[in-house]
Amino acid sequence: MSMRFTAKARRGMVALAVVTGLAVGSGACGGGGGDDKKPQSSASSSTKPDESQQNTQEGQSDEPLAELKGPSGLLLQITSAVRDSGGFVTVDGSLKNDSGTLVTIPSALSGNETEIMNNGRSLGGATLVDSKSKKRYYVLRDTEGRPLTTTGFSTLKAGDSIDVFLQFPAPPASSTDVSFQLPLFPSGVIKISG
Repeated sequence: MSMRFTAKARRGMVALAVVTGLAVGSGACGGGGGDDKKPQSSASSSTKPDESQQNTQEGQSDEPLAELKGPSGLLLQITSAVRDSGGFVTVDGSLKNDSGTLVTIPSALSGNETEIMNNGRSLGGATLVDSKSKKRYYVLRDTEGRPLTTTGFSTLKAGDSIDVFLQFPAPPASSTDVSFQLPLFPSGVIKISG
């Protein structure tokens, strides 16, 4: 229970730093210009993963860190997991409908916490598990309880995909390999850079 209390307290402090950093660094709340990063939008945030790949993973291959097959033909490809100096990890990727029909995104991906579920569909149920430190890290939230992850999507047409991001508290610097878990998907090991 003390680990959960510590995680909540840390999430609160980190969430404030994250929100401030996102507001200053990406101009997401200002809405200025079409090229700005928009961390809480759905399909319109297509510039975020491309830019982060260019900036943080120059010289690395285009192979995803993990490819997880979920229900109804959903495919989650994780393209980067970057540790930031602010004490958090940003995971970028894409969620694709690999089936031949329209897919409704399962509400289970949001997790089962009331506060997150009240904010609509998201990837708020995701966790990072650091087996080396024996700790589980949950998606960060802002001061109003909204998860710091892609939100606002409910369906995907056949063959369509959306760019997604998730932010977590950072495991210790010595932990580079963590297990990414999302409800209804198998877990996958990803390597944190930075």
